[in-house]
Amino acid sequence: MTTKKTTLKSVFLTGLLVLVPLAITLWVLGLVIGTMDQTLLLLPESWQPERVFGFHLPGLGAMLTLAFIFIVGLLTQNFIGQKLVQWWDAILRHIPVVGPLYTSVKQVSDTLLSSSGNAFRKALLIEYPRKGSYTIGFLTGIPGGDVPNNLEEDCVSVYVPTTPNPTSGFFLMMPKSEVVELDMTVDAALKYIVSMGVVAPAPSMPANGPVSPARRPTESPM
Repeated sequence: MTTKKTTLKSVFLTGLLVLVPLAITLWVLGLVIGTMDQTLLLLPESWQPERVFGFHLPGLGAMLTLAFIFIVGLLTQNFIGQKLVQWWDAILRHIPVVGPLYTSVKQVSDTLLSSSGNAFRKALLIEYPRKGSYTIGFLTGIPGGDVPNNLEEDCVSVYVPTTPNPTSGFFLMMPKSEVVELDMTVDAALKYIVSMGVVAPAPSMPANGPVSPARRPTESPM
C-alpha cells in the first residue's frame, strides 16, 4: 500500500513538473498578448476588427504592435528619421511635467536597451546582505555626479535583484575591489536568480573553494 501511494505521488508530481511550467508560460503569453491587443482601442471605431470582420481576432493587436515597433525602428535608423526623433524629443522636453518624466524614462530606456550601453552587461558576485553571505548582482555602471567625490575608493554601481521577481531589487554602490566578475552570461544569471538557485548554470571550471581575489576585476569597463 505504501509503495502504491508513493508511486501515485511520484506520478502526480511528474505531471505537475510537466504542466506547471507550460501553464505559467501560456498564462504569461496570454497576458502579454491580451495587453497588446488593447492597442486596438486606439483605432477609430469604424476601423475596429469587430466592425471590419464581424468577430474578434485574438493576437491581431499584438501583431500590429510588433509591426509598428519594427517600422518605427526601421524609419528612425536613417538620417531623416533621427532628425525627426531629435525634434520630437526637444518638443517633449519643454512641456511642463511631461518633460522631466519623459527625460527620466528615456535615460533609463537608453541605458538598458541601447546596444552601446554597459547596463546589465556583466554578472557579479558580491558579499550581501552581510559578511559571509553572497548573492548575484549586475553591473549598471559607475557612480556619477558628486557621489564619487565622497567615496573613499573606486566604486561600481550594482543592481541586486530579488528572487523570484527580478524586476524589484536594490541599487548599491560597492568598492570595485569587493565585487567579482563572473564567467556567466546575464541570461544564465537571471535564470539562476528566478529559479531561486535551482537552475544552476554549468560551471566554467572546477570549484576550488572560495573565490580567488585574483579574479576581482581591476580594469574598466567596471
